[in-house]
Parts: sequence; structure tokens; C-alpha cells
Amino acid sequence: MKHRVVITGLGVVAPNGVGIQEFSEAIKAGKSGIEFIPELQNLKFSCQLGGIPKISEAKKKEYFTELQLRNFNSSGILYGVIAGMDALKDAGISPAAKHGEPLWDLGIIFGTGTSGVDKFREAIYKLDDKNVRRLGSTTVAQTMASGISAYLGGMTGAGNMVSTNSSACATGTEAIIMGYDRIVTGQAVQMLCGSCSDSGPYVWGGFDAMKVTTYKHNDDAENASRPMSASASGFVPGSGAGAVLLESLESALKRKATIYAEILGGAVNSGGQRKGGTMTAPNSEAVIQCITKALHYSNIEASEIDYINGHLTATSKDADEIKNWCEALGRRRADFPYINSLKSMTGHCLAASGSIEMVSAVLQLHGGYVFKNINCDDLHPEIAALIGSRSLPRETKKINLKTVVKASFGFGDVNACIIFRKI
Repeated sequence: MKHRVVITGLGVVAPNGVGIQEFSEAIKAGKSGIEFIPELQNLKFSCQLGGIPKISEAKKKEYFTELQLRNFNSSGILYGVIAGMDALKDAGISPAAKHGEPLWDLGIIFGTGTSGVDKFREAIYKLDDKNVRRLGSTTVAQTMASGISAYLGGMTGAGNMVSTNSSACATGTEAIIMGYDRIVTGQAVQMLCGSCSDSGPYVWGGFDAMKVTTYKHNDDAENASRPMSASASGFVPGSGAGAVLLESLESALKRKATIYAEILGGAVNSGGQRKGGTMTAPNSEAVIQCITKALHYSNIEASEIDYINGHLTATSKDADEIKNWCEALGRRRADFPYINSLKSMTGHCLAASGSIEMVSAVLQLHGGYVFKNINCDDLHPEIAALIGSRSLPRETKKINLKTVVKASFGFGDVNACIIFRKI
């Protein structure tokens, strides 16, 4: 029996808003969370900007004990725990009692690109100083790839599959598809899915060295991230986490849970780093195939798509992405769906991007609006020729959305696409 899958909980930690209410207000208003970071200037970064969520010490204590926070130094796990536990709470699901049975029907797939980079650096310095005993008992948990799912597993008492995936910028979208597959096949009833990414120079430095980040807007942070713009000059690095609680429709109805959307299906593939695909660039044929397969698995027509939540990073690949969408959907200009890019407000949150953007897409579907694209008044001419400007709202627009698609494309030529609908 194939089970229908719905979204009943949301959580988010983003540069422009922590928590669903703050984040929702920010995207409706077109509020940027990108700022100048003096540390990056001191380190002589070309891009001295970034998107870092604001987490107070008091906020940390809402999720972690004093003991857990002792020697804690992993921003990605911090963001992921807050987003994940918020999604669970939003769904109305309580963690298992400390000495009770695990929640056998609840699983977790929560991805990341790197984990505990600052903690790992701290550990290296202590080892260099021959202070191995000072590393602390949480070093492994904070630096292992599955640290985020392990922390969430312990905090929730999840007794089903608890794992971490990692597929660069496609990580979050892929995690949600993996969780969806597990519920569809009846192997789980509820899956907490999402992704997170650390913040700071030790994560962002490699991208700065690759010259894929912008260097032209260090004195104009809010206007620096410019997806689909003719003056885009590279992405602004960001960080954070997004989470969704997936659940079988039967369980959600039985619990009388809030249903944000139904997931219809999705697809994951790779371009094999062939036919123009490389470590850093997507194979367009594979991107198109990923989108068309998602449509096929969802049993819908391309004409039914009302809105696209794009990957759109503010690099030279934005025009290629729009061309791929046009090819995959067979739609152009006045027939093209609404499209926007959250990265104009948050920067590129790397492994966390897919899940944070998924939360923004679900909020728009549930709330009946599309948020405005900021920083693209000078629309890239190739994009203008393909879709015109009607599909790119310049102001947040009320609209009755029904069917939405979210896609992410990552380093290594990997792709993930998911389609969901108002129920």
C-alpha cells in the first residue's frame, strides 16, 4: 500500500529570521539577513559579507542543558537542533519520556555538508598543544558527520531510522525526499527531515578562494545577493537550518494535526559530471530529467505548476537554470510560473539552503502568497528573453497557490526536486 505523505510541522533558523513567525514576516517584507562581518575583512576575504542567524544565549538554553552547552562549539548542530525541535513541536509531537519507550514510528534524516568545523579546529589546537585530555567528551559527537541526527535522535527519542545525508547544496531537498520515500513505503509514520550548515570563515573560506562569492558589495550588504540580476557577481555565503515534519496522511488526520501541504513526489539524480556537468556546474540534461521525473512520479502535468522555488544562487548559472526550467516544463514567457529565490535575502546557506528554502515555499503555499524578488530590478537579459518579468514578483503578492515545485542543485553535479500541493 502506498501511503500519502503530508507536512505537519515546520522549523527554521535563517539569517533573516529564527522561528517560523519571525522568518515568515521577514520573507513577506523582503528583509535581508546579510551583513558585513569584520572578521572576514581581517582575514582578507574577498567577500566580507555573510548570513548568520542571531541566536542568544538564552535561546540556546531553551534547547540545550548547561551540561550540553559546556564545551559546545558547533553552530550547524545548534541551528539544526533548534529548527528540528521546533518542527516537532509545531506538529504537536512530544519527545519520548526520558526513561520510556523510543518513538518507534518516528525517524530522522537530517543532512549537513560539514559538521562542527570550529570544534574540529579547536580540537586540533589542543592536540598540537599535547592537551588531548582537554578535548572533552563531546568532540566526536560534534564533529562526526551524523552529529546533527544523533543530537536530534537523543532529544526526540526517535526509534525509527536516524541518519544524516550529505549532497552539497542538494542536501536538504534530498533529505525530505528520502523521508517521504520511507513513509510512502510504510517503513515509518513520521519523519523529521531537514539540513543545516555551519557559519564562519572555516566553512566559507574555500568558496572565497574559488572566487564564486561576490566581492563588489562589501559596503552594501543588503543589496549584495542578486539572483537573476544582470549585475550579479557571485553568491553571499549564509548558514542556518530548516526542518519539516513529514507524516502519513492517515496519522495526521487521526491526530487532527495542521496540514501545511501534501508531498506528491520527487526525484534525485546526478549528471555524472558529463555533458557540461563538472564538480561545480550542473549537467543541464540531468537537471531537466530530474524535474521531469519528479513530475512523472508525482503524476501531474507541467501545466499544473503554479510556483517555482528556485535554486538561483546569483552566479552565471542563473540563466542556465531558468533555461532548464523552461525546457523541463515546456513553458516560457507569459506561460511561465511564478519564481523567486530566497537567497536574495539569506545568501546561499549551502547544505542548509534546500531545507530553509523548502520551509519558505511551504509557507507561501499555505499562506497564499509569493514573496518578492529583491535585488533583481536589472533582470539578466537572457532571463528576460526566456520568461519576461511577469513571473518575478517585485512586491509580495497574494495568490491562491495550489501546486509548487522546489529544486536544488549541488556540487558534484547532483540534483533533487520535490513537488507538493495544498490539500
